[in-house]
Amino acid sequence: MFTVKQIKDAHAKVKSGADFPQYMQDIIALGVTSFETFVTDNHTNYYGKNDFQTTSEAFLETLEIANESNVGQFKSDLKSHQQGKTDYMTFLSDCAKSGVEKWIVVMSKMTCTYYDKAGNEMVEEIIPSV
Repeated sequence: MFTVKQIKDAHAKVKSGADFPQYMQDIIALGVTSFETFVTDNHTNYYGKNDFQTTSEAFLETLEIANESNVGQFKSDLKSHQQGKTDYMTFLSDCAKSGVEKWIVVMSKMTCTYYDKAGNEMVEEIIPSV
């Protein structure tokens, strides 16, 4: 299966949200079927075939997730990130301020869904093809 190091190597090529579609193709090629990223410390659970799972290390510093979600602000920040206007750390901070607790990417559907602390879906997007 795949390793966190292989995923990190693929992620190192990502400079902004504009690079996300290629990153998806790179980790699909590794065998990743889905993943779940937690905004508070950036740890990610990666899933593969036959119940394979691995988890990345968390950041030492954590972000506080807003109790109230702000979907409108998040959509604006997400659009800016996808256009390459913000880096990943800024995007994580923007997520926290808007109440995004985590996102889940499902490769078979090519969706990225963002959730608040209560588990409510805030935004679901189709990941564009390369």
